Amino acid sequence: MTRARQAQPSLLALAGLVAAGGAVGTTLRALLERAWPAEPGGWPWTTSAINLVGSFALGALLETLARQGPDEGRRRLVRLGAGTGVLGGFTTYSTFVVEVERRLSGGVVATGLAYALVSVVLGLVAAWLGVAAAGALRRTTSTGARP
Repeated sequence: MTRARQAQPSLLALAGLVAAGGAVGTTLRALLERAWPAEPGGWPWTTSAINLVGSFALGALLETLARQGPDEGRRRLVRLGAGTGVLGGFTTYSTFVVEVERRLSGGVVATGLAYALVSVVLGLVAAWLGVAAAGALRRTTSTGARP
């Protein structure tokens, strides 16, 4: 076995990193949802904001890491801990699905359908904006210009 192979974290250690990050992200999301709960039948603003912020942050994180080099070493640990763990726990597409279902089954069909469509489309836009922002920031800092 090569030295580089021995230095790789075990699958259990990587899973622990994801779990620890997930605990942080999930706790933050739960605190926000408790502070600003959705009105029954209304638009779930807190979940929407969480998912948009998380999509933007994940896009920015992955673009930044990809521009720095291959997915290995520290970059892999950051991707797993911050991306899969923290942001995966913070964003809440499982809650999103429950909220859509509650609106549809509760007779607020227009809100449920609009929420589903808007959340997916704006989530993709937010991720794209995160990628674009990270790319723009990288270009301005690499040329010496102030961001």
